Amino acid sequence: MSGPLDGLSQWDDFVEQRYMPGKEQDQFRQYDEMTPAGVKEFYRLNHANQTREFVLRKKREYTGLNRAQMSTWEALDYLNTLVDDSDPDTDLSQIEHNLQTAEAIRRDGHPRWMQLTGLIHDLGKVLCLYGEPQWAVVGDTFPVGCAWSDKIVFHDYFAANPDGNVPLYQTRTGVYEEGCGLDKVDMSWGHDEYLYHVVKDYMPEPALYMIRYHSCYPIHREGAYSYLMNDDDREMFEWVRKFNPYDLYSKSDGKVSVAALRPYYEDLIREYLPEKLRF
Repeated sequence: MSGPLDGLSQWDDFVEQRYMPGKEQDQFRQYDEMTPAGVKEFYRLNHANQTREFVLRKKREYTGLNRAQMSTWEALDYLNTLVDDSDPDTDLSQIEHNLQTAEAIRRDGHPRWMQLTGLIHDLGKVLCLYGEPQWAVVGDTFPVGCAWSDKIVFHDYFAANPDGNVPLYQTRTGVYEEGCGLDKVDMSWGHDEYLYHVVKDYMPEPALYMIRYHSCYPIHREGAYSYLMNDDDREMFEWVRKFNPYDLYSKSDGKVSVAALRPYYEDLIREYLPEKLRF
């Protein structure tokens, strides 16, 4: 897995620290200035290459779900082959990280579907194993086809994006209509959007919002693009905000027993998902 990031977890670490509760705007700017060079290069590539044409092409390529058929646990095992040797702070596998998120949600008494969401929400990162570059797998997501909000981290890097030369795309609503709803808005491509299409026929609506928009920090943390949202979006984003702390802050070096927890989560998987998922 080559790219400017040492590993996908370096982006996870960046957003965890940047969006630490209680930070003021000037602290965001200060933190961004101290960001490691590899993370900055990742955002430069992301912002330069996530054009509307690119997003629509990736949707055509992947949302037909004709890559593979796997059980949910087989997909977790497959994601586990994405080895990240760069993170010296933890020796946890991808499955252990996902189980930590799910267990934190379970411990706080949230619904079973939300526990399952914690387990599977990063499964779309298998895109890396299909050869996609890091900047097309992770990263803060944002609408394409309309003006980029200045709330998007490293906003200046959009200067290299060809969509800046399309006048319509640089208007407030772009190709969309006021209050059209986010389901009609094309978001930058990555693991969130991909997994949404994999599970959209099976999971409850709040879970689908958590999966589809958990990396959309400009909206759920910064309040941008409210003029594209409808009432259903606003209601469902309360669930996204409820999920976000578990996504960012539930992971630690505390070991979980995959063997001990697997029967509980296999039962949970059978409750909501088919025996095989199409990827």
